[in-house]
Amino acid sequence: MNVISKFAKARLLLALALPLASIGTIVPTLPTYSQVGARTPLTVRADVQEADARTGIVTARGNVQIDYPARNVTGTSDQAQYFSNERRLVLTGNVFVLQDGNSIRGEVVVYLIDEGRFVAEPLPNRQVESIYLVPADAEQPIPSAPKPPALNP
Repeated sequence: MNVISKFAKARLLLALALPLASIGTIVPTLPTYSQVGARTPLTVRADVQEADARTGIVTARGNVQIDYPARNVTGTSDQAQYFSNERRLVLTGNVFVLQDGNSIRGEVVVYLIDEGRFVAEPLPNRQVESIYLVPADAEQPIPSAPKPPALNP
């Protein structure tokens, strides 16, 4: 199959998947949408992408880059799958996600779009890493516990 027919097939799959509110970038820099009502673009760039109109799943593989400006989220991974029916983005393989200066690293990171929540899983016998920026006003000293009353004999 030549390159032109691959792009034609990808565009057809994208056209079929868009009514399912799928996201992804089948053709470079062509964003689709993750928000049904607001239609906020989430751009996915990768070496290879495919969309399955029957299942509503968009898969991106190789050097995946995610950009979701509406929620100030960027990320990278080896693979990304968007499940349009569940509005769930699953990033796998060397995942790094950054949001508002906070970051998370893991082997698998699931982004639940409607909840705005990330769930991370590590490789076997490893850990995930999260770095959170704590506001300066939250760094107040913790008050000491009150001293127990003196006992009178």
